Amino acid sequence: MRPDPLAFLDRELESLKEQGLYRRLRVLDGEQKAHNSVDHRSVVNLSSNNYLGLTTHPRLRERALDAVSRLGVGTGSVRTIAGTMELHMELERRLADFKKTEAVVVFQSGFTANAGTVSSIIGKDDVIISDELNHASIIDGARLSRATIKVFPHKDVDAARALFKSITGSPRTLLITDGVFSMDGDLGPLPALCDLAEEYGAIMMVDDAHASGVFGTNGRGTVDHFGVHGRVDVQVGTLSKAIGALGGYVAGSHALIDFLHHRARPFLFSTSHPPAVAAACVAAIDVLLEEPHLIDQLWENTRFFKAGLAALGFNTGLSESPITPVIVGDGALAMTLSDRLFQAGVFAQGIGFPTVGRDKARVRTIVTATHTRDELQFALDAFGKVGRELGIIPS
Repeated sequence: MRPDPLAFLDRELESLKEQGLYRRLRVLDGEQKAHNSVDHRSVVNLSSNNYLGLTTHPRLRERALDAVSRLGVGTGSVRTIAGTMELHMELERRLADFKKTEAVVVFQSGFTANAGTVSSIIGKDDVIISDELNHASIIDGARLSRATIKVFPHKDVDAARALFKSITGSPRTLLITDGVFSMDGDLGPLPALCDLAEEYGAIMMVDDAHASGVFGTNGRGTVDHFGVHGRVDVQVGTLSKAIGALGGYVAGSHALIDFLHHRARPFLFSTSHPPAVAAACVAAIDVLLEEPHLIDQLWENTRFFKAGLAALGFNTGLSESPITPVIVGDGALAMTLSDRLFQAGVFAQGIGFPTVGRDKARVRTIVTATHTRDELQFALDAFGKVGRELGIIPS
């Protein structure tokens, strides 16, 4: 019998189980909502990126169903051949107007938007200066570019400046940061980084995935929040989180977007968004502009939940957003906390290495606009009870 060349995977999986880090997929039984059914258990959901509850918003449902009725369920092609519908162009025009940029191109995901853009505009003779906690899609895009990668400690602008000073010759340089860091929930220091990029003539890029629909006027993101319009050359956003559907996009100059049409491999070699997805995203922009109370409610819920966790004595790091980590350090302990919370009716996923550092494992919570005060208090009570039983907070 032929030896199994993948037998090593069984050993790796067994190692994860021995460390208490093995996880199986939780299965959602119905809609993605603030209180739902997961693995046939009714839970308060603190693990979703559905910040504004748009996954089930009636305006998005209506537009999606109408698009399927008129245009079918798929496009049958990539954008550069026969897969560009007027609906895609409408979405990109609306996003460009929303983000106050010249143009936008939509990608199949936020991951491909980051990876495809970085690897397209930067090459092997160039330099990328990147925050150490930037998203995996940025890291992968940087690797694919074959550029020299220089990493600075998290949010340390002086260290980033030192890296610029260490560059010899005159290579093209890209300075890149998350707007909101997805594991810690803190904000990138955009104004200071824009100053630095301008000082050294670098391309300034911001991944605003977790800021889209959350920060700035009507959810325009951290560029709007910090008032640095016109100073960020490449803005990446998502359609998969607060927007409630699927995809990512890049906003910038006409030249940038036209270039990505010709060189960004995910754009060139992946089938375009189904009509229902594109239509739902257009409807989501309308909601952001016309129903700003959803963002207000998101922040009211966020402040309540953060204050509750702090009062219980949990370490929530330096979060400045609806992403609030409950940091416990040990990976196995974080997974145990997550499992015990689930049994108590709260779905808050454990996060460990390699997503975060080995000594920085946590349960990551995300509050949404559609959580009720009673649901959030229920979750806080569960955190308090389980946290005390596990010795994470004082009895």
